[in-house]
Amino acid sequence: KWWARETNTMPQWAGSCWYYLRFADPANTQQAWSAEAEKAWLPVDLYVGGAEHAVLHLLYARFWHKVLHSLGLVSTAEPFQKLVHQGMILGADGEKMSKSRGNVINPDDIVSAYGADAMRLYEMFMGPLEAVKPWQTEQIAGVVRFQNRVHALATRADGSAELGDETERLMHQTIKKVTADVDALSFNTAISQMMIFSNHLAGLKQLPAEPVEKLALLVSPLAPHLGEEAWQMLGHEQSLAYEPWPEYDEAKCVETDVVMAVQVNGKVRAEIKIAKDAAEAEARELAAASENVQKFLDGKEVKKFIYVPGRIINFVAK
Repeated sequence: KWWARETNTMPQWAGSCWYYLRFADPANTQQAWSAEAEKAWLPVDLYVGGAEHAVLHLLYARFWHKVLHSLGLVSTAEPFQKLVHQGMILGADGEKMSKSRGNVINPDDIVSAYGADAMRLYEMFMGPLEAVKPWQTEQIAGVVRFQNRVHALATRADGSAELGDETERLMHQTIKKVTADVDALSFNTAISQMMIFSNHLAGLKQLPAEPVEKLALLVSPLAPHLGEEAWQMLGHEQSLAYEPWPEYDEAKCVETDVVMAVQVNGKVRAEIKIAKDAAEAEARELAAASENVQKFLDGKEVKKFIYVPGRIINFVAK
């Protein structure tokens, strides 16, 4: 009697255990991957997945890779250089989303109501990537306001307006922080910094084009539709996808002014904004000009003036 040999003996996910190798050489019709492609692309720099992957795909992919390495088919002993576990998004009730609990959020509904960019921004703004976080639809309004503000800035930008020192400093500080935060996958703090920057720009009477262009480039990986539209509104015909990532000047990130507390007999009575390296005479004049400081010095003799640049201003009076 004839028997058919069963050839489908592997689980469905067997193929997914080496897909990253095929990605390195997808058009190769002679072999699964070439040695040249494997050495050029692997190992994988970063693997992002939920905790459940640790005992499913990630574990088995590593088993397969170890075998392939022992057979001399791959050049690296490990398939992935870095692993980051993304936190789970819970329902609004703080429980794991499930149909039985009725707390499932359909992303399509959020996209239909607020747009894909708002969905992406809110997910990244909720908190650290690794943290477990409850979904709160009502808080999407905050990122929608940010989107609208960036769009409004693109309509106001004036190429002839001058770039002030404070705006230039905040622009370079923002580029520096967003660059570092994106590299660290700290998307929530990157968005927060861009919100601060956009609020500053919105308060300018004359809005230069350069800081708005930088903001469009910075926001584009997180809100690609918004970034692209703002870029076109600023007069660029070619997609910003071909633009280099903004660079910052470390020297221009340094704060030249500081806010210092002014003390009278050791008690804080006012605050002044002053250059970090201001001379003692300038610091004394600015501090003494404060109405509240004058009130506590009135009728008293200043016995001593203590000044440490950037740290202490104190009138000792009797």
